Amino acid sequence: MNTRKNGSPNDSDKWELRLYTAGQTPKSLAAIKNLKRVCEEHFAGRYEIEIIDLLKNPRLAKDDQIVAIPTLVRKLPDPVRKIIGDLSDTERALVGLQLRQQS
Repeated sequence: MNTRKNGSPNDSDKWELRLYTAGQTPKSLAAIKNLKRVCEEHFAGRYEIEIIDLLKNPRLAKDDQIVAIPTLVRKLPDPVRKIIGDLSDTERALVGLQLRQQS
């Protein structure tokens, strides 16, 4: 994997993201919408989103040690990162994904 000196991903990296939700709650729907917006704005054409509804597949939460929902897990590029919440705070989401330095 290609990373910059500070460990953040390069512009050419492929992004694999997994979003854990719980049904069609307002927070889950907001997280999906916000995630898609961030992906299109920052790495259009270079991302894959897998949405896992824990009401349908509760055992899948164990794989990524999910303790709260919605939770976004960045599988690729390394390292794995987790962000809890509906991603409505774009700045926080970008810092969590290591697209922006924390200020």
